[in-house]
Amino acid sequence: MMKFLEINKLKTFFHTRSGTVRAVDEVSFSLDKGEIVGIVGESGSGKSVTCHSILGLLPQPPARIEGGQIRFQEENLLSLPEGSLRSLRGKKISIVFQDPMSCLNPFMTILDQVAEPLIIHENISREEAERQAIEMMEKVGIRDAATRAGSYPHEFSGGMRQRVMIAMALVTKPDLLLADEPTTALDVTVQAKILEILKSLRKELGISVLFITHDLGVVAEIADRIVVMYRGKIVEQGKVEDIFRKPKHPYVKGLLACRPTLDCKYHTLPTVDDFLETKLKDDGTIEIYEHTDADHRLRQLKAVNLSESGPGSETKKTLVKVSDLKVYFPGLGGFPGGAKEQVRAVDGISLSVKKGKTVGLVGESGCGKTTAGRAILHLIKPTAGTVVYDGKSLGGLSRETLVEYRKKMQIIFQDPYASLNPRLTIEQALTEPMVVHQIGKNYNQRRERVVSLLEEVGLSSQLLLRYPHEFSGGQRQRICVARALAVEPEFIVCDECVSAMDVSVQAQVLNLLRDLQKKRQLTYLFISHDLSVVKFISDDVVVMQAGKIVESGTAQEVYANPKDDYTRDLISAIPSPYNLVK
Repeated sequence: MMKFLEINKLKTFFHTRSGTVRAVDEVSFSLDKGEIVGIVGESGSGKSVTCHSILGLLPQPPARIEGGQIRFQEENLLSLPEGSLRSLRGKKISIVFQDPMSCLNPFMTILDQVAEPLIIHENISREEAERQAIEMMEKVGIRDAATRAGSYPHEFSGGMRQRVMIAMALVTKPDLLLADEPTTALDVTVQAKILEILKSLRKELGISVLFITHDLGVVAEIADRIVVMYRGKIVEQGKVEDIFRKPKHPYVKGLLACRPTLDCKYHTLPTVDDFLETKLKDDGTIEIYEHTDADHRLRQLKAVNLSESGPGSETKKTLVKVSDLKVYFPGLGGFPGGAKEQVRAVDGISLSVKKGKTVGLVGESGCGKTTAGRAILHLIKPTAGTVVYDGKSLGGLSRETLVEYRKKMQIIFQDPYASLNPRLTIEQALTEPMVVHQIGKNYNQRRERVVSLLEEVGLSSQLLLRYPHEFSGGQRQRICVARALAVEPEFIVCDECVSAMDVSVQAQVLNLLRDLQKKRQLTYLFISHDLSVVKFISDDVVVMQAGKIVESGTAQEVYANPKDDYTRDLISAIPSPYNLVK
């Protein structure tokens, strides 16, 4: 029987000046009508290239489909002329991209963009297209769709923009939806709503979904079957329950192990490297070897946890004390010349961080946690309240005196690529803060410190003359950690620093932060919307909602016995494949 979508021995290679990259190498799988299949793998595994190969969206050159077939409703898409393929896009096959802000047109209203596929593919009037567009917007959960239809993308939150993308993809009632990382970096509650929307629309419209993600918890929530990719090849595929209960391939075992859970028993997270090693063969293919002592390695990691009390050393000294901190921004409303309503981003929060400890600050996007972190460092001027660092109030300090405190207080930003200057080599980026703060007497001393820092964060000194674009996301974040450490700080604000990373890279960075904390007696304020990660790395947890703290306590207390309804909602929204395992 012919499958609804069947991919057979697909080979998509990228031919570059430095050689040929086998992005997709003889990949085969199928999708039935009304089925949701999840493709899982780290960045660079070939999952997005597979998805884009279906619709012919890859730039050719450098990409080239070297072989195989993609049969959709018994028709080979690879042999179709461009005109026929264009008529399929947005009509029978639609796609939801990862970053809605970069995919939506900033100059067009939301209504125009959702209605556009109908105007292109259906022989209907503009009024009817707009009516159907508003109806689909309501269906995907956009409140007051008719009123908000005239808004522009920047006026929507991240979750709402993703709903707009889903509405655009589904407005023509396609047979197949390609969802390429549609929930990455979204809050757990928004993510849960997006997954629920996709499941209900699958049931209502009978669409098939190819769901691409690096998050095993997400794919366990939504998929009927799973395809796991590694280095361009499929290493395992099957039903969700079979993959999670009895994984066969070492890579799959590694992915399952390195994601922190609420009942995580590891002090140091396992990584994929604990389960396998790879060897590049002469023909460019990868040979995978499983570590026979993987179970022994995991037992050692658990044993370490039993012998240590927590991520930070025991101390009673308070390093940072925040009292009634407020940060207000002027609103956009109000009459000309009249008073404008203020946006209360942070509205009277109080917390303290003890030396050598980690406080996790958790909440949804827009709750004020990032603003709070920057106000504590005085990167944003607080409207009211006090921040006391090591017994000294930062509020009345001059600009020159505050610069001295910058050596003691640092920040690691969410997006390492955006926070590194693309025109500076890594050596220049790491040396710059030393020059500003007059650390090191000369170039040679500063270069020695840079080499030492790179080695401390697990990178080679041979990379000094490379630029940020030449590194992977995980490597760039390690560089940002090294830059924060360059001035020998005592306190670091980690602002969503692992939110969009693959689970294995995330595990490596979390392990690095813990190791550095133990070695240097660092103090962290760890900001995140990922409650599992916050639980793993934090001693104490503070939960924010709408600019206020709604709950705080030790990590164990907050997660075991949450007192506030909002905290309970956040915890219940966490997707977890381990429910299947149990």
